[in-house]
Amino acid sequence: MTTPNLKAESEDKGKRLDLFLSEKFPKRTRSFLKNLISEGQVSISEIVITKAGYKIKGDEILFVKFPEKPPETLAPEDIALDIVYEDDFLVVVNKPAHMAVHPGAGRSTGTLVAALLHHTGRLAPTGSPLRPGIVHRLDMGTTGVMVVAKDDPTFTDLARQFKEHTTERRYHALVWGRLKENRGTIDLPIGRCSTDRKKISAVSRSTREAVTHYKVIKRYNFFTLVELKLETGRTHQVRVHMDSIGHPVVGDPLYGKRKIPSATPKPIADRIKGLKRQLLHALSLGFRHPETNEELRFTSPYPDDMALIIELLDQRTEGADS
Repeated sequence: MTTPNLKAESEDKGKRLDLFLSEKFPKRTRSFLKNLISEGQVSISEIVITKAGYKIKGDEILFVKFPEKPPETLAPEDIALDIVYEDDFLVVVNKPAHMAVHPGAGRSTGTLVAALLHHTGRLAPTGSPLRPGIVHRLDMGTTGVMVVAKDDPTFTDLARQFKEHTTERRYHALVWGRLKENRGTIDLPIGRCSTDRKKISAVSRSTREAVTHYKVIKRYNFFTLVELKLETGRTHQVRVHMDSIGHPVVGDPLYGKRKIPSATPKPIADRIKGLKRQLLHALSLGFRHPETNEELRFTSPYPDDMALIIELLDQRTEGADS
């Protein structure tokens, strides 16, 4: 939602932008407005202002773009799904790229939960009404296997397994550079970045334990294919952790963007340039079935964009080792 024609008068001259906005929008917190500014959602005379301390000059017209509010209720949507497994208690799905798991600011339709509601007719109502059955989630750009609960007892049991770290989660990612060590552990607490709410950071004011184990699958000239196992499941954990050791995930729009080396073969470089997401894939998920007590494990193949780039890299392995 954009609010146009927000006029600054002569008496507003010299006021900080965030203070000026807090006066105009008293129901919004100052931290919310600061984040809005830092994210480029405030403009003056078609010029985007990203500094909260910008001094109002007076006699200006401001445009403020607020994020869309998610809907208060969730409507089923007829969207095709790749169902890996389903029974009366849960459903395991292979989430595609660019699909949000649940509604949020700026996205209210086309979500995984809306598609699942149409497919199954019911999901566990535990938690937020906009996130029924969602025990864990994947970022919009991340692909791979997920489990969703259909009833409350199943949700509660699966949530406990994730909390106690008894589930098995394996990810594969193509990262920038050649990792020196064949194996390693990244033990780095992370939390929401205080200056950019879209990001997670190790220097956050409030961090939580985050542990990722990695293993090299194959090295290429400028890239490494890695397998990652998570002890914890923090937001953006793999992406932040790999960036923290200087090997961000290829295609990641938020963390550790890299310039493609000039020596990268053109077919590979062109594919990477065309990426609009991180090449991070939830390859497998293992857990104990809450009802039958059976140990289950599910896998999903690489999505097409990731599979093609890896295939092209494999075809040009001169000078690479594994």
